[in-house]
Amino acid sequence: MIESMNLVILIASVLVVVAVFTSLISFRVGAPLLLVFLFVGLGAGEDGIGGINFDNAPLAYFIGSIALAMILFDSGFETQLRTLKIAAAPSLVLATVGVMLTAFVVGGVTWLVLDVPWLVALLFGAIVSSTDAAAVFFLLRVGGINLRDRTRSTLEVESGSNDPMAVFLTISLVELIMQGGGDNLALELLERFVLQIGLGAVLGLLGGMAIVQMINRVKLEPALVPIVTLACALSLFGATSIVGGSGFLAVYVAGLYAGNSQMRMSVGVRRFQHVTTWLAQIVMFVTMGLLATPSQFGDVIIPGVILALVLVFVARPVAVWLCLMFFNFSRNDTAFISWVGLRGAVSILLAIVPMVEGVEYGQLLFNTAFIVVITSLLLQGWTIRLMARWLGIMIPPRHGPVDRIDLELPGNANQEIVVYRVHSESAVATGQRIPRWARPSLILRDGKSLRPHSAGRIEGGDQVYIITPPRHVELLDQLFAGPAEGANDVDLFGDFSFPPDTRIADLGRLYGFVVGDADEEATVAEILERNLSGDIEPGDRVAYGMVELIVRRIDDTHEIVEVGMAVEQKPVKPKRHLPMFHSRTELLAIWKEWQRRRLREKMRKKRGDDVLDTDDAKEPGDDMSIVDDAANDGENDDIGPVRAESGKSDKS
Repeated sequence: MIESMNLVILIASVLVVVAVFTSLISFRVGAPLLLVFLFVGLGAGEDGIGGINFDNAPLAYFIGSIALAMILFDSGFETQLRTLKIAAAPSLVLATVGVMLTAFVVGGVTWLVLDVPWLVALLFGAIVSSTDAAAVFFLLRVGGINLRDRTRSTLEVESGSNDPMAVFLTISLVELIMQGGGDNLALELLERFVLQIGLGAVLGLLGGMAIVQMINRVKLEPALVPIVTLACALSLFGATSIVGGSGFLAVYVAGLYAGNSQMRMSVGVRRFQHVTTWLAQIVMFVTMGLLATPSQFGDVIIPGVILALVLVFVARPVAVWLCLMFFNFSRNDTAFISWVGLRGAVSILLAIVPMVEGVEYGQLLFNTAFIVVITSLLLQGWTIRLMARWLGIMIPPRHGPVDRIDLELPGNANQEIVVYRVHSESAVATGQRIPRWARPSLILRDGKSLRPHSAGRIEGGDQVYIITPPRHVELLDQLFAGPAEGANDVDLFGDFSFPPDTRIADLGRLYGFVVGDADEEATVAEILERNLSGDIEPGDRVAYGMVELIVRRIDDTHEIVEVGMAVEQKPVKPKRHLPMFHSRTELLAIWKEWQRRRLREKMRKKRGDDVLDTDDAKEPGDDMSIVDDAANDGENDDIGPVRAESGKSDKS
């Protein structure tokens, strides 16, 4: 017995070490890291070189559930309140309605491809309906893809919050299948939804409040605080699941509340969770790989690939478009969000549930889900950067601090240690004096630590440590950080720059362009914010008469700090314009234009009938006058309004 335990410990630890070192492959060749972990498990399994015979589905589900709960708690803890405010509404719709739409579309195709009962087909749609938070977070945060905050926030919040919905659908459908179905499927699912999601949200909020109060009131050893926090989160997960709620939603909400509260030792908790979350991801993916039997994939590889392609190119895009059209995302942003719908370990974990509960087609669903996950990670995970570049939605990176370390101080003294690697083109490196409030506490140069008074003039490449309130980071950027990529490019950011409170009327008088009466008191920042609808990033341009206003710089809260202006509008390479994913505004414009065309057609037809009716009453010599009158009527009554309406439509 003891030898068997030692063997298990040895094998498990070796697999973790192998998975960690194979991550170097991901960084070198750009492969999705979690796919590498999955292949480590496959290679160690019974059909791989390891030859480990692991077929304990209940144990795999137990391990995966704990790992997913830890991942979701950390996802909530890392989600900032500002991110949630930006993307709360679209993410919530995607995490609920989007998951259900995806499940129904994939379920319908599964019923045709796998030839299974329709309830089992719908179950498979629910299994692969959610995106993988670990895969999305890794590819966006570590992959260096710079996106608009609204797009990035929507993807991150959706991927962290849609797992509970997929879990609810999967477990509910498994129970209905085992009970032989129901008389009213929609009503039963609605009742279960209200119970599980409602209890999960309420208990998660109460649990998050309890965790914060306990950590702040009980004076524990600092090293024990992260352990107690995680243990309380897992306790909340188990308790919520026992009373019939969604434990996964509960831990996510608890993490969301705790991460955005003034909790003692939050810095230590965050660092500890980074470690445990990575370990949970490795264990989860390797375990799922061990459970799979690749020799059984031959029978389902073609249906699995077909379902994966339907999921990637039909189900996910349709669900995302229908959910986001009311939030006026651009077509390219909607297309990118639909492409970043990676499936991962959560889908494989949910595919274990039918096997554990003894559903007749459980093994078939598990093998097919595995093929779908591998296809998704290979197809989408390897092309996310290429897709972002092809759609033209990547924004210039903003150079700022290389690290920001929260300080645990008593009371409300909110301070950070901000670390900069001084850019060679920064203001300080080129000779500007450092204000007293921005002087570094420590300088690292050539591997040596220097005191500010003995370091002399700060040089490019120095690493400086500054203790400062978070609100001063934007000011420090102007001193130590390099400009954003292309910040000095006139074609990109304009010929001149102005403060955001400059009045557009003053610029109009100075540069000789007409300003509308309604904009006499408007500032350049107000003009930009009005036209960009709050979704502002550096490089955004708004045409105003003969000039263009350009966003040069923004702060951490996305307030405009500097505005550029191009006097001569230069031709800018247009973004790729997709013929799909129209927003609500665009659809309304198309509808109004169709109505106008229909009305004009009726008017032309009516005038043609009137001409024919009066033709019989005229003398033969009056034919030309009738035609001339009709032409004049058409020119005055039809062509003028058409041009005006067309111009209005183009503007809209």
